[in-house]
Amino acid sequence: MSESDLSDRLYRLRHSMAHVMAQAVRDLHPDVRFAIGPPIDDGFYYDFDLGAGPDGRPTTFSPDDLAAIEKRMRQIIAGKHPFQYREVSADEARTLFAGQPYKLELIEGLTKGDVDEYGVERDEVDVDGASGGAGDAARAGAAAVVISTYRQDAFEDLCKGPHVEHTGQLPADAFKLLSVAGAYWRGDEHRPMLQRIYGTAWLNKKDLAAHLLMLEEATKRDHRKLGRELDIFTFDDEVGPGLPLWLPNGGILIEEIERLAKETELRHGYQRVRTPNLAKEDLFLHSGHLPYYADGMYPPMELEGVRYYVKPMNCPMHHKIFASRPRSYRDLPLRLAEYGTCYRFEKSGELIGLLRVRSLQMNDAHIYCSAEQFEAEFLDVIAMYLEYFALFGIERYVMRFSRHHKRGLGKKYVDNAPLWLHTEDMVRQAMHSGNIPFVEVPDEAAFYGPKIDVQIWSATGREFTLATNQVDFAQPERFDLTYTSAGGGAERPLCIHRAPLGTHERLIGFLIEHYAGAFPVWLAPEQARVIPITEDHNGYAERVAAELRAAGLRASADLGADRMNAKIRDAQLKKVPYMLVVGDQEMADDTVAIRRRDGTRGEPVAVGAFAADVVERVRVRAATL
Repeated sequence: MSESDLSDRLYRLRHSMAHVMAQAVRDLHPDVRFAIGPPIDDGFYYDFDLGAGPDGRPTTFSPDDLAAIEKRMRQIIAGKHPFQYREVSADEARTLFAGQPYKLELIEGLTKGDVDEYGVERDEVDVDGASGGAGDAARAGAAAVVISTYRQDAFEDLCKGPHVEHTGQLPADAFKLLSVAGAYWRGDEHRPMLQRIYGTAWLNKKDLAAHLLMLEEATKRDHRKLGRELDIFTFDDEVGPGLPLWLPNGGILIEEIERLAKETELRHGYQRVRTPNLAKEDLFLHSGHLPYYADGMYPPMELEGVRYYVKPMNCPMHHKIFASRPRSYRDLPLRLAEYGTCYRFEKSGELIGLLRVRSLQMNDAHIYCSAEQFEAEFLDVIAMYLEYFALFGIERYVMRFSRHHKRGLGKKYVDNAPLWLHTEDMVRQAMHSGNIPFVEVPDEAAFYGPKIDVQIWSATGREFTLATNQVDFAQPERFDLTYTSAGGGAERPLCIHRAPLGTHERLIGFLIEHYAGAFPVWLAPEQARVIPITEDHNGYAERVAAELRAAGLRASADLGADRMNAKIRDAQLKKVPYMLVVGDQEMADDTVAIRRRDGTRGEPVAVGAFAADVVERVRVRAATL
């Protein structure tokens, strides 16, 4: 079976499962109100409104409910009910879904051609004219709208498909309902909170078991769990949500990643700058961030009649650095880099450990260049991504080319359609010239220009958004940035915003899960722990640890009262790369007995030789111990 055929089969299977689940919920809860239920990567979900309970609070699903829903789904599957497609008029659809307010709202959007059957705004460029009223004809009037439904057994849902032929084609032993979560209707926190049931479905029982095993492993690797166990970071209610406190081990991770970035950027010709954590309101009005980005900024503070904001990004200040003195074409490309701390007011319901925070340290830089230099500079940033991916063993990634949408001009995006199209062509051409695979995604650009966003997957298959490479045609004009060309005239530079390592917070969250906390030795907060066999060996253990620290390694000696085996077990739980056991023989020979965290052992080796070997591994940032 080809990859595309497999993808199509899984899509149909999961889409059909969502409908079967909705029918099962309706059968068990006749008064339920339905929202949407799409297939997604690895499964499906459906959003429901169960109404309020006797206490006036929204009714929620329990684990027992999920078991009952699964049981009813298997009964529906056994009925081998055909999935029947039909097209209906808007009036027929309103009658069919009377009493279902979420469906009626979707129908109104469909009749106008504004949304698809999931309530997602349609892209005016990429629509295919499928049911739901997309395309010019649909927007010309309600008469051209095609609204379709699918029915199985006694359940009918607003849908354009596709589905399997009948429920009997769904594997009754290869699906599972996983969890329930709250979800705002159409993602709007001011709209009703719905109950979202997530499920997974596969072609066979074996694939389901493999996926559930992967989910179990992902739970063990969850960066929030390991972050606590490995003393990397913490949150405190009195400090505030989304504001991580980095513990000493986390501080080491940050320093090592920052050292990596600085060394890499030095090789690529960057200069380092520093900017303050707050600035006057005038700066963000000047940059345009306040009209476009106000909801993501902390509220202002006012002192001596002047309003200040904590900075949500570094770029306006970097533009000021560029403008601080006259620039010549000989100065370009000018690459300004900073690990600046920024603050963004993410919604409380969207905060997720280190992956979505309000205080973030960005691997930020801005490149000012001529149009002729753009392609080389843009591709050099992509090359930096690939260097980092190789270092961290990231094998699966996708480059997403995020474009503007014309309906957002002047609101979500800078109102300059010709420049949008021109710079998007520049990005597209650069990616083609560099033979870099990418996918195009409409309506996800930055407000000032197109960008490449990088999605990566951890060792467990979890997806993360890591890096960004953005083109800015608006800010240089706003700040009147110019340089003197070779001909003596004033030219406007292009600006590339880039952050190949994203933020410390998100990157470290990813790395914790990717490595399951067992970091390579160069990144490990504690690189070696010396473990004496008895108290008689404590002095030698201290001396060995001191010698390792003198060589530049992060080492300690465990001089506690626990027995040796307990100390080894503790070091393994803390994911320490090397445990160095010392006793009478090691003291006599000035050696250490090596135990690695994976349980393998090495031959006794002289302390100096061990230190030299590990120092070299740290220097080259080796992936193996």
